[in-house]
Amino acid sequence: MTTMLDEGRYGLLTEPATLTITRLLPGPVERLWAYLTDGDMRRQWLAAGAMEEKAGAPVDLIWRNDELTDPPGTRPEGFGDEHRMACEIVAIDPPRLLSISWGSTGGVTFTLEEKGDEVLLTIVHKRVEDPAVLLNVSSGWHAHLDVLEARLRGTQAEPYWDNWTRLRSEYAERLFG
Repeated sequence: MTTMLDEGRYGLLTEPATLTITRLLPGPVERLWAYLTDGDMRRQWLAAGAMEEKAGAPVDLIWRNDELTDPPGTRPEGFGDEHRMACEIVAIDPPRLLSISWGSTGGVTFTLEEKGDEVLLTIVHKRVEDPAVLLNVSSGWHAHLDVLEARLRGTQAEPYWDNWTRLRSEYAERLFG
């Protein structure tokens, strides 16, 4: 089953509980790899946390979404200023593939593919069974990628929480009609 949401920007369901989202970003691939694996660089668009680049290594991700954009926008009710999750590297092939466990879901795989001066980043988040979690995951990945893309292009990202809230409404309509 493939539900196309919008080519280029929005994620799509490649299976009923698997979100795939891609973004063509400025290269080189080594720079994007650093944004995935270096905790200080990753905290600028997703979550902080040291990462040893080897399979089986633990990764403690620390989200502080209020720090991603200035201003951060209005944080929705029920979200704290910090969220933590213990993960583990499942597979790694620098600078092309990083796969990590992800809470109660089937994990997340990041794939990097060079396309000239740009890099195609593909994120596959598997087995997101709960519709509410799928909605948060879809809008979350999209909003985080918007921040990453702005950083890489040297532009200003929309306030994170305002973007996330808008995207959550859009994904609700797109995924569940």
